[in-house]
Amino acid sequence: MKPKICIVTGANRGIGKGIAKAIAKQGHQVVLVCRNAIMGDKVVKSLQQSFGETSAELVEGNLSSIKKVKAVGDKLLSKYEQINVLIHNAGVWPSKLNKTEKGIECAFMVNHLAPFYLTHQLLGRLMESAPSRIVLVNAGLYSRGTFNPELTPWGGDFSKLKTYMNSKLCGMLYMRKFAPMLEGSGVIINAVHPGVIRTGLGDFSGFVGILLKITKLFQRSVKFGARGPTNLASNSEITTNGSFYDKLERKDIGLKALDDELAEKLWNLSLELCGIREYGVYNENKLQ
Repeated sequence: MKPKICIVTGANRGIGKGIAKAIAKQGHQVVLVCRNAIMGDKVVKSLQQSFGETSAELVEGNLSSIKKVKAVGDKLLSKYEQINVLIHNAGVWPSKLNKTEKGIECAFMVNHLAPFYLTHQLLGRLMESAPSRIVLVNAGLYSRGTFNPELTPWGGDFSKLKTYMNSKLCGMLYMRKFAPMLEGSGVIINAVHPGVIRTGLGDFSGFVGILLKITKLFQRSVKFGARGPTNLASNSEITTNGSFYDKLERKDIGLKALDDELAEKLWNLSLELCGIREYGVYNENKLQ
């Protein structure tokens, strides 16, 4: 691919940092969206030192509420006239129930609603810059998730172990509903499980925390985890839309994510929570 402008959320550490480095190394310009400006700035300076001054830029932003996501989208639109790749990497695995000021459970907010709303904001720019790509950094654990429209968004079914899985299932349901709408727009969306990677995700106390720490003894490096998302972002041979990849390999989508009725309920609820009437209706109403 020719040099592109690639946005990576949550890029100040973990897999996001690895993705940013891999993309910059390919000669693309990477925009790191980070809530921790100090950590983000350190990563940007490191990338600039290695790959040139124009290789990386920082946009400070928090994805923990609808209002804050809107602020991030506004910043990106005002700063970049071209956006070729949008990688939704930022994610949380909460150890206790936390809610936004609107009462939305934080994992549902950050892991699902933030990508849903930020994509809506940036879709017009992605279409204008086509061919473009949207990458959802997901998890194989989505297959163990559930979604209850009356409970999940509000943390009514909160579980230290399952809430993360539930939010990842929401990401898959969203992708399947959205992908057909993108046909012919020049934009594609795919999801990827990067592998079981050693990051700070899921680092908390208690029995579940101990189990997760034990599994981390067998986990792979951040560099390894960055391969899958980077491949979907920059491999010109990938033309799939609405597919799920396990690292570098395309996989069948699990039955839970094939529930069209549940996807429709999630879609409509997401529109309502984000205050959107029509999702991504840009460029002569190519999306309906």
